[in-house]
Amino acid sequence: MDTTFCLADKPSLDASHIDDLKQAASKMLGAQRRSFEAEMAVKYCRGSARQAEVVFGWSRHTVEVGLPERRSGIICLGAQEAFCGNQWWEEKHPEVAEALWSLAKTHSQQDPTFRSTLSYTRLTAAEALKQLQGLGFDPEVLPSPSTMADVLNRNGYRLRPVLKAKPQKKFQKPMPSSPISMKKTDKTRREVKPND
Repeated sequence: MDTTFCLADKPSLDASHIDDLKQAASKMLGAQRRSFEAEMAVKYCRGSARQAEVVFGWSRHTVEVGLPERRSGIICLGAQEAFCGNQWWEEKHPEVAEALWSLAKTHSQQDPTFRSTLSYTRLTAAEALKQLQGLGFDPEVLPSPSTMADVLNRNGYRLRPVLKAKPQKKFQKPMPSSPISMKKTDKTRREVKPND
């Protein structure tokens, strides 16, 4: 079935191009998909959502949302995306989070190699919880130890002990046959004895 759609004053499309556009749209999600479908509706269907539904088989409601988004530049958010999902613990309890950051800063140290912006800390999640309880925060607002570890990691504090110094590795003893291990003769020790 080699069908060609030709709209007045618009480029013509054959079935293979339509299939390519359908496949491209199927790989996208959300606002990106609506934007693409609206762009194709303007380009090939005179900006008509109903014509895009007939030609491409896309939902005209999706194209109808995408066209005003394209025109105004404002992206619509669905109610589920805008209002659902849990907040981070630090967003739910900002005053406890501030106390946690001040505790973590007192126990942290910059990466000794200065290769990253991470701070290494001696403060464990259990110790952080204990100190926050000691500051008078209610245990009901404090997270579990695993969540506390996630909170610290998420905000750049890695829970690992700070190494003061690494011990040097023992060097391999040189073998007698190796050229490095051969003793050099010291010219100052050689004394030339004159022949009598």
